[in-house]
Amino acid sequence: MNFEFSDELIQLREQARRFLADRCPPSVPRRILDTDEPYAADLWRAIAEMGWTGAAIPEEYGGVGLGRLAVCVLAEEIGRAVAPVPFSSSVYLATEAIMLFGSEQQKQTWLPKLASGEIIGTFALAERPGASDPAKLTSSVAAGRLAGTKLAVPDGDIADIAVVAVNGGDSPWLHLVDLKGAGVTRETVATFDPTRSHARIAFSGAQAEPLPGSKGADTVRTLLDYAAVPMAFEQVGGVQAALDMANAYAKERYAFGRPIGSFQGIKHKLADMYIQVELARSNAYYGAWAVHTSAAELPIAASVARIAACEAGWFVTKENIQTHGGMGFTWQMDCHLYYRRAKLLRLALGGAREWKHRLVNELRVRNTTDLAAA
Repeated sequence: MNFEFSDELIQLREQARRFLADRCPPSVPRRILDTDEPYAADLWRAIAEMGWTGAAIPEEYGGVGLGRLAVCVLAEEIGRAVAPVPFSSSVYLATEAIMLFGSEQQKQTWLPKLASGEIIGTFALAERPGASDPAKLTSSVAAGRLAGTKLAVPDGDIADIAVVAVNGGDSPWLHLVDLKGAGVTRETVATFDPTRSHARIAFSGAQAEPLPGSKGADTVRTLLDYAAVPMAFEQVGGVQAALDMANAYAKERYAFGRPIGSFQGIKHKLADMYIQVELARSNAYYGAWAVHTSAAELPIAASVARIAACEAGWFVTKENIQTHGGMGFTWQMDCHLYYRRAKLLRLALGGAREWKHRLVNELRVRNTTDLAAA
């Protein structure tokens, strides 16, 4: 059985890799670290012009219509380049929420703008440190007005609209909010990786438009499942780049008259890194299949993809620094770019621990159902 992407998507991946190698060398994320720019606006415009922001959006709504697998392919290359752009917030989350739960009118209104890159979207969930349980949300909407505060909203300082999770009870749990409208206060917050900006957003009577299909806390989890898969691909792209960096350095760095890659300790380190990368990649492919087919296994597939990618991100980027030795910790080396991003993405969409709990719960429910059916 062939689990590889189609020839069309492979060509898209190669095109994306060449484009990002040319337009997003390490100097681009370093520019964001060294300046007050929240993201690479020039790169974002070029990405939108390439049609990437509308990859999964059907053509009838102004998109390219390549489907969710195309987003996974692009996400991996964005992760490989550590691109400082709001791709995950706008594409994996805001766009996906509207496609899954929006009305026909909302799709006609917002999807063309998101596809063209005219606007940037994001998703606001967390209200306190720790696990983000949708059932415990306190933000609420009354008479079309939203009240509540969201912490560390990814790209919340630059986004134009936000899909906000609230405790809706019997009403929709996801609402669209114009972040440039009245009743919205934004404050940029510092994170481990400044190349991806975050903001604290307070809503005090902001006008909120419900996504009618988002009934119940499970819809929030469904959105996170769909977003977790391309996020896993983005993490895989980052760890593959970190592995490639470590492997290249091990071949060119000499100690005691021979490349350090010839020493057993470095060989074992690189082998362990490779195993982590391939485990993450195989689980991401499983998730891609589940997303593409809207399979019943999606909650499990998304969880294992997310967990494997988080574990690989932590291990591989850390070992890349170790492979470089004392130089790996210095600012002039690029190792820290991948380590920062891996640490940040490990906490996105809820931390790895939350996804482990979700996986355990899903397996428990399915095993109980199977036993009852037997």
